[in-house]
Amino acid sequence: MAKSSRKPKLPPSLTAKRRGPIAILQLTRPQKRNAIDDTLILGIETFFQSLGEDVRAVVIHGEGEHFSAGLDLSELTERGAAAAVAHSQVWHRVFNQMQFGRVPVIAVMHGAVVGGGLELAAACHLRVAERSTYYALPEGSRGIFLGGAGSIRLPRLIGVSRVMELMLTGCTYSAEEGQTYGLSHVLVEDGKGLAKGVELAERVASNAPLSNFAIMHVLPRIAESDTSSGSLTESLMAAVASSSDEAKSRLKDFLEKRGKKVLRG
Repeated sequence: MAKSSRKPKLPPSLTAKRRGPIAILQLTRPQKRNAIDDTLILGIETFFQSLGEDVRAVVIHGEGEHFSAGLDLSELTERGAAAAVAHSQVWHRVFNQMQFGRVPVIAVMHGAVVGGGLELAAACHLRVAERSTYYALPEGSRGIFLGGAGSIRLPRLIGVSRVMELMLTGCTYSAEEGQTYGLSHVLVEDGKGLAKGVELAERVASNAPLSNFAIMHVLPRIAESDTSSGSLTESLMAAVASSSDEAKSRLKDFLEKRGKKVLRG
C-alpha cells in the first residue's frame, strides 16, 4: 500500500497544500520578495524529503508580487572560503533533490525571478511564467558569483553567452524574452500562472511513474553522453519501461482505443 504524505514541519516562510496527487509549495516571505535564506532553503529540503508515495507532481510558486528575488543578502555574512563552499553545497544538495527526485516539479513564476530565485526555477522540470515575470543575475555588480548551480543549469537552458550577458551587464530579461530564450515553457497572463501550473502538474501526474522517472533522471544524462553510450542507455531504458506491466496495460488501452488522447499544450 502506498504511504500517504506526512505533513512536514516547515518554517513560516513556506506553506504546503495538497490538491489530489499534486503538492503545492508556496514561498511565503512576500515582505522580503521571497528572498531565500538558510531557513527557507532547508525548509525546501524538508518538504521534498517528506513527500509521500501518493504525490505525483509538485508545483512551486511565490506569495505576493514576486516569485523570488534570490539569496537573502542580509545573511551574506563574512565567511572563510571553506564555509562559503559548504554553504553553496547546501543549495546544490537541495536543488539536486528537486531535479533528480521522485516526482516532476513545475515552477510558476511572476515578478522577480532573480539570482538564486532563477537558480531555484532552473532546478524545476517545467516553468510557467506570467507576463509580469522578469529575470536577472546581478551577481557581478554585487561582487559575488552564482552558488546554487546556476552556472551549470542556466547555460544548458539559454546558452553560456546569454548567462554572461545577464551577469556582466546586469540587464534584465522580460517574460517575453525569457520565453523566447528558453527560460520558460509556457507564458500566460498575470494571475493565470498557478492554474496553468496545476493543470500541467495534473497532466504530468497522469503519466506512468516509470516513464516520468526516465524523463527526469535518464534523459538529461543521455543528453550529456557520447553517442554510443547514450544510445545504449536509451535502449536499456526503453526496454525496462516497455516491459513494465503498466506500460503493457496502457499500450493495450491505446490500441483498443480506450487510452487518453494526446493533448495540445
